[in-house]
Amino acid sequence: MKPAPFKYHSPATLDEALELVGTLENAKLLAGGQSLMPMMNFRFVMPDHLIDLNRVTELAAIEQRGEQLFFGAMTRQHALHSSPLVHKLAPLVVESYSSVSHRQVRNRGTYGGSLCHLDPSSEQPCFTAALDGVIEVASRNGKREIPMAEWTAMYMTPALAEDELMTGARLSVWPEGHGWSFLEYSRRHGDYAIVGVAVLVTLDDARRITRLAISLCGIDAAPLRLSVAEAELVGMTADEGAVEHAMRITEAIGEVMEDAHNSADYRRHLAKTLTGRALRVAFQRARAGNK
Repeated sequence: MKPAPFKYHSPATLDEALELVGTLENAKLLAGGQSLMPMMNFRFVMPDHLIDLNRVTELAAIEQRGEQLFFGAMTRQHALHSSPLVHKLAPLVVESYSSVSHRQVRNRGTYGGSLCHLDPSSEQPCFTAALDGVIEVASRNGKREIPMAEWTAMYMTPALAEDELMTGARLSVWPEGHGWSFLEYSRRHGDYAIVGVAVLVTLDDARRITRLAISLCGIDAAPLRLSVAEAELVGMTADEGAVEHAMRITEAIGEVMEDAHNSADYRRHLAKTLTGRALRVAFQRARAGNK
């Protein structure tokens, strides 16, 4: 199959891109193209206009902004995976990208493209949720911010207005010595996760949990934060008792998506198992970081 006819646009600045997004009907934005182009070739998506953002260099950035990291929407996934700054301040992101597709795809794929495509099993929305990401969007009328918890409007649909585009996201930087882990299970390395889990934790000198974030992908249309487990484990010792408590909470997750290959019960079992494993790794790293 080949794509349906469309008109191609290649803006050089953000203002030019916003003008096109705000005036053209039935338009799609091209970032990395690793998901959009196959969908167009199979005619799952048939835009009248294709707006290529690859010349808008101001949308590509990796910056530290105080206690946050900023990732521009057009930042290549490989750039994030290999960035010394990201490795130092957000090792969870680096570890997550080791499970994202393959090097060839990460060379072209973009951070913003993944967040806007919003596949429920994608690793990038998952780690963004764990790091309390705030999405920055813009239109001809101005800018606004959307917390990651409010980013998913519906299945594979971000909370963007028709005249808006994502410009980047700010992610929280956890303190030095924190523990982290990203684990997933997929049919083959590089496939989307059937279920994935991102964990961040800080411990005090007595190895009690002082802060915790647990985010799951592959469970619902949006990344699922285990807020109950996060709240109940704070103050507990980071040991097997805390792991088992979190696993019991995960096992009790209510509605879970399913498909022709993976039942809700199977995904729930994976979530429970992977949460336990990820917590053990994160606890071990936090203990080592607190020495």
